[in-house]
Amino acid sequence: MKCGVVVFPGSNCDHDAYHVLKHVLGQETTFLWHQDETLRDCELVVLPGGFSYGDYLRAGAMAALSPVMAAVKRHADAGGLVLGICNGFQVLLEAGLLPGAMRRNASLRFQCKDVHLRVERIDLPYTHQLRTGQVLRMPIAHAEGNYEDAPEKLDALEAAGQVVFRYCTPDGAVTPEANPNGAARGIAGICNSAGNVLGLMPHPERCSEAILGNTDGLALFASAVAAVGAVR
Repeated sequence: MKCGVVVFPGSNCDHDAYHVLKHVLGQETTFLWHQDETLRDCELVVLPGGFSYGDYLRAGAMAALSPVMAAVKRHADAGGLVLGICNGFQVLLEAGLLPGAMRRNASLRFQCKDVHLRVERIDLPYTHQLRTGQVLRMPIAHAEGNYEDAPEKLDALEAAGQVVFRYCTPDGAVTPEANPNGAARGIAGICNSAGNVLGLMPHPERCSEAILGNTDGLALFASAVAAVGAVR
């Protein structure tokens, strides 16, 4: 499987994602520069965390207009896998590849800590190695993770099964106290209607090796790799 990790000016988790795909999972992996106009036949494209273009205007707004995103959109429209992590999720929202928008954290402060996520859907390329209701522990590091949309659009998102992860307590309860940023309905990650584009605010690449003290994030990458292998 060939994987591509997009590098925007200001990306700071690109090497982490590259390391997991290349060295932990042993996949052919390359960096894709924000000015690239093709994806070089990559089958999985990762938009990593960081502060693309300094987060000027809004987080992800300028990156969504970069040349590489036209190729990412074509890839997604053709059914290719696209994973957006933290700032990458923000870019996917700004590019219209996922619905909704991000606001500042309800606390108006940058949040950097471990949180718990409840798995809501396991039939996606990224989640088929997980269990419904499984609780994962992952770190967050963001100032704009407060996912929002109009109530009727949130209802439609829920009805379509596009909520993939919710913030929860260690035992899986979705409570206001477990929500680190005020995101509507505790939403931590969503997918598009086809299920091939996934965005989430927590960082699975930062908890994919035992040396980091937690491997809960590895299943997302391993699932995607296995899904592409199965299609082949």
